[in-house]
Amino acid sequence: MHYKFVRQFVLWDCKVMFTLTNESSYVERKTTQMKKIVALVGVGVLSLAFISSTCSSHAGESISSNTEKLAPAQGITFKKKSFEEAKKEAKKSGKLIFIDAYTDWCGPCKRMAATSFKDAKVGEMFNKNFVNMKVEMEKDADGPELARKYRVVAYPTLLIVDGNGKLVKQAVGMKSSDQLIALAKSVL
Repeated sequence: MHYKFVRQFVLWDCKVMFTLTNESSYVERKTTQMKKIVALVGVGVLSLAFISSTCSSHAGESISSNTEKLAPAQGITFKKKSFEEAKKEAKKSGKLIFIDAYTDWCGPCKRMAATSFKDAKVGEMFNKNFVNMKVEMEKDADGPELARKYRVVAYPTLLIVDGNGKLVKQAVGMKSSDQLIALAKSVL
C-alpha cells in the first residue's frame, strides 16, 4: 500500500512537472509571437508615416485656372498651360520649352518638385531662359500625346523642346539642382 501511494505521488509529481514545463514553453512561445506582432505593427506604422510624407508634396496643389503658377517664385515657375500655348509663347519670346514630364505616383518626381525645382539658382536659370511646363503624363490632356511623341517611358523625364515642337534634349531620372543647371546650360 505504501508502495502504491509513493508510485501515485511520483506519477502525480511527474505530471505536474510536465504540465509546468509545457506551460512555461507555451508562455515563451506566446511572448515571442507577441514580440513579432508588435514589431510588425511598428514597421507598418513607420511605413504609413513615410508614405504619407512622400505623398503630401502634391496634395495641396489645385488647379483653378489655365495659367495658375504651380511653384513658388524662388524656384522654377511652372505655368499650367497646353502644349500649343507653350509653343506659341516660346516662338513669341524666343525661348525654349522646358517640360517636367511626371506622374502622381512617381516618388523621384515628388522629390524633385520639393527640392531641385524649388532651388533659387535653378529658378533663376529656368525662369529667365525657358517657358516652363509641368505635365502629368497620365491625367493631363496633353500627357499621353506628348509621351508618345517624345517616347517618354520612365519618370521623371525632362524635355527641352523648341517653339516648333522639335526635341532639343531629353533627360531621364531625378536630377539635383546642379544637374538641372548643367542641363539648361547644355542647350543655351
